Amino acid sequence: MPEKDSHIVLYRKYRPRNFSEVIGQEHITEILKNAIKLNRINHAYLFSGSRGTGKTSVARIFAKAINCGDSGAGKIAAFEPCNKCAICEEIDSGRSFDLMEIDAASNRGIDEIRALREAVRLHPLRARNKVYIIDEAHMLTKEAFNALLKTLEEPPAHVVFILATTEFEKLPETIVSRLQHFKFRKPSEYMIKKSLENIAKKEKILIDDEALNILSFFADGSFRDAHGMADQILSLNEKKLMGESVRNFFGVPSGVLVREFLSSLFEKNAENAFKTINKVYNQGLDMKMFLKLILRNLRFMLILNLAPDMEKDIEDIIGKEQLDILKAEKGKQT
Repeated sequence: MPEKDSHIVLYRKYRPRNFSEVIGQEHITEILKNAIKLNRINHAYLFSGSRGTGKTSVARIFAKAINCGDSGAGKIAAFEPCNKCAICEEIDSGRSFDLMEIDAASNRGIDEIRALREAVRLHPLRARNKVYIIDEAHMLTKEAFNALLKTLEEPPAHVVFILATTEFEKLPETIVSRLQHFKFRKPSEYMIKKSLENIAKKEKILIDDEALNILSFFADGSFRDAHGMADQILSLNEKKLMGESVRNFFGVPSGVLVREFLSSLFEKNAENAFKTINKVYNQGLDMKMFLKLILRNLRFMLILNLAPDMEKDIEDIIGKEQLDILKAEKGKQT
């Protein structure tokens, strides 16, 4: 009996494969492309930023771009990996012997770094450069950092190190000073929303504005988290992603409850405000999410009051229907 194709989670299926597909990090991808163009590849890089912003994806794309076997005119013009040559395909599939990915959370000791120091002496098997990606680098022990220091100071010519971290402040200054540092920015809600819309279109998934708003907001600047949450909901219905399903699945309070609380707040009606809080509690909804939604609405109402020119920006994030509700609520207070 033929086996069914295994499911590929959305964040892996739609992980960027070229610099042009990376969203919100143009300040980094342009510099890296220019470094390839000028043949000014540094021996060690540091990618820092919050989770799900594309650090590892950009590291892999860079590893492909500096090793790509395609010398055609298209690649020369764009300084992008071709994703067709043997080296690109090996890196994409995780089969390359010239790209080593190390999880510092589970390989954090001095013995692992000593083994790495021995391994870097070996020349690449097929590629021009041997690339080492050390993820969650801040998890390395003090002794491991000290052992790595000498290698970062005088690495072999064929080796490129890329350290990635979500906690930059935990890295020793002696390490940071030897790395070319790139800070990854948190993508906006709008960027995450557009990413989800594009995926829904490609996957032929019906998705409404409420679902997009909830997922993009609670992803907290992480494409991976947004795609992961969408995947969870799709396990209930493969081709439909509705706001009600998202709210029920994650225990997100409805907009009605949020507006009910805010109205009581503005009217200085403590009794009704506590009644609304009690409703949220009794329905088993997430109280932290409730608070985040309240603060978000207050923030948008404040912006509409103080910077009305930003109305279109808010509409892009929450949609026209929700914007009209906010404006009506704001109008009651003026």
